[in-house]
Amino acid sequence: MPPTETPILLLKTRSSPHDGYDDFFTGNGYRPSFIPVLEHRFNAHNLADVRDLFASGAFNHDQGQDQNNGKACSKVRDTKRKYGGMIFTSQRAVEGFANMIEEKGLPYASSTPLILYTVGPATARTLTTLRDKHLPSATIYGADAGNGENLAHMILQHYNSIYSGFEEEYSKPALLFLVGDQRRDIIPRTLMGSALPSKDRIIVEEMVVYETGEMESFEGDFRDSISGYADANEIWVVVFSPSGCEGMLRVLKLGPFVQGEEAGQKRKAFIATIGPTTRDHLRNKFSFEPDVCAEKPSPEGVAEGIRRFRESRAKA
Repeated sequence: MPPTETPILLLKTRSSPHDGYDDFFTGNGYRPSFIPVLEHRFNAHNLADVRDLFASGAFNHDQGQDQNNGKACSKVRDTKRKYGGMIFTSQRAVEGFANMIEEKGLPYASSTPLILYTVGPATARTLTTLRDKHLPSATIYGADAGNGENLAHMILQHYNSIYSGFEEEYSKPALLFLVGDQRRDIIPRTLMGSALPSKDRIIVEEMVVYETGEMESFEGDFRDSISGYADANEIWVVVFSPSGCEGMLRVLKLGPFVQGEEAGQKRKAFIATIGPTTRDHLRNKFSFEPDVCAEKPSPEGVAEGIRRFRESRAKA
């Protein structure tokens, strides 16, 4: 059994209005702490443009769709409807969108069907709160996708099943993808891939709604947090992105920063990554193998990885 309230340091900004990692770990024998690594600055101009798209009718119902079930029933669509849905793969993008709505309101026909695609359960939970208050006719899809590549293939199947009557990608509404300035292109590349039949391609338009930079104070903040757990028998550090990895390893004196007299000492700080991208960054740049790589980017995925690691150590 894990010790009561094992410290778990989450290298991320605590999400608002609630954080799934905080909720989960607090109730499952851990004491979570958040150490922000990245500083996010919302792009107010582009978020205002998103609101203007709603005001202009860009998300209004397509005249060529069945009003009852959203199924496309005509090859000719109302050109007023530019987008049939939105894609969110970042908690920050959801927060920027939510902040804009709370501050400015959302001019939108609430009866219009709208699809909100999301990549994981944490983002889906925040979107659900937003949907219930402001977008009651919207549906959320993709909470179990796990990563952008899986979500892209799920969108291809799901969105094309809705617009099965359209033979060209330009005849069905595009999807609006709210992103940060640092992102992978797997989703637009997959949905608009030239290898796809033209009828299956889905136009994706990206809108940068936040910018990201590493916080200058991170390394000092992390060192202060670690020093507060000097008496703990076991500490877990969960890394959510390549940013901050170097500072984290330097503070813990791991990987290339391990000192000779400490190389053989028993470690009490263990590292879990939220997924393979961060794991591979630690491997390739620092020759460091994290103790856990979550199979799913979720609190449950991290906890399951830790459980397996503990079982493996107990048997060794």
